[in-house]
Amino acid sequence: MFLLVAVPAYLRIRTELEQQIQSGALPPGARLPTEAELQRRYSVGRATAQRVLTELAQAGLVERHRRRGTFVAEGARQENLLRLVNPTLRGPEIPGRHAVESATVVPAQDAGVDLPGVPDDTPVHQLRRLKFDSDDNPIAVELAAIPFSLAPRLSDEDLAHLTVHDYFAREGIPAAKSRVYVDPVLLDDATAARLRTEPGQAVIRLRRLTWLTGGELAEAMWHVIRPDLVEFFIEQSVLSKPHT
Repeated sequence: MFLLVAVPAYLRIRTELEQQIQSGALPPGARLPTEAELQRRYSVGRATAQRVLTELAQAGLVERHRRRGTFVAEGARQENLLRLVNPTLRGPEIPGRHAVESATVVPAQDAGVDLPGVPDDTPVHQLRRLKFDSDDNPIAVELAAIPFSLAPRLSDEDLAHLTVHDYFAREGIPAAKSRVYVDPVLLDDATAARLRTEPGQAVIRLRRLTWLTGGELAEAMWHVIRPDLVEFFIEQSVLSKPHT
């Protein structure tokens, strides 16, 4: 059984706008709705609308100008690392256009990503996708592996838009926790070619492991993202919870 937690209105609206900015639907220089327009569109109060725009500005995604309005900042390509582990942050782990390069079933030992505790001969789904920015430049390579027995119908999904944690929730797969590792690595030839850049560069690889409630591995995946095109951040609320 999954416990549903209501998402605050300001966070829901902010996440929607943030995804539009990061996907390129709202490109640099685009004007955002005013506070009054947000109030009407989402049926929220002025304080909520103001908080949405203020937090987007604090994150460096938009610039606010008195009397002119709020506009998407130049180079506003930022990724919240918490999205990789937090299933309540809906949408792709890396927002934007994805393309499936390959989707196949292979032995775990050939998956291209370590699967701790999974025997080498275990069949796993191997999914490799490319992520593009608003100018259609490849900015990330993603490789994921999921035990076939856990998700035998995974290949029937729209793999270009698949979010693994969302899929687990929809299918009742009892994922319990995720952990992200930040690995400094040198860009290999194959990944560099996919990213249309030079090999041998120092890059950050974000590697995620997800486990079931019983402790079995549910997923292993990694992202390699071009550091010259993306800025990483981690953000969480520090507001005190109300006493009950």
